[in-house]
Amino acid sequence: MSRDFRKIKAWQLADEPTVMTHSMTRQFPHEEMYGLISQLRRATSSVAANIAEGANRSTKKEYLHFLSMARGSLAEAEYFFHLSKRLSYLSVSDYNKIDEVRKEAASVLNGLMRAVHSESTIAIKSPDYL
Repeated sequence: MSRDFRKIKAWQLADEPTVMTHSMTRQFPHEEMYGLISQLRRATSSVAANIAEGANRSTKKEYLHFLSMARGSLAEAEYFFHLSKRLSYLSVSDYNKIDEVRKEAASVLNGLMRAVHSESTIAIKSPDYL
């Protein structure tokens, strides 16, 4: 059951924080290259990557598993953005921008998960004629 992940709204929204993160982390201290910069970039890119991978899995159960991993990566990124702001690597303005985009991506991802879950619940019900 292959889906074109580029058409999935959750993937489109997850792609944006990844691009924003790469841009924003260029201003972080160089000593964070293998620390916070790497963690932030990995976490944000993992969101979109897991949505894409899940969309190309053969069962809805597998799809939901990858969407769940995407949601976990988004929560991880949320913490790293918070930490970056606390360490003054991100300005309050930049933090607010990225957090707003992250919140929208999380909301749409949660909606997608509910929709896929309800589809799989419906698909499991036995037909009326049995």
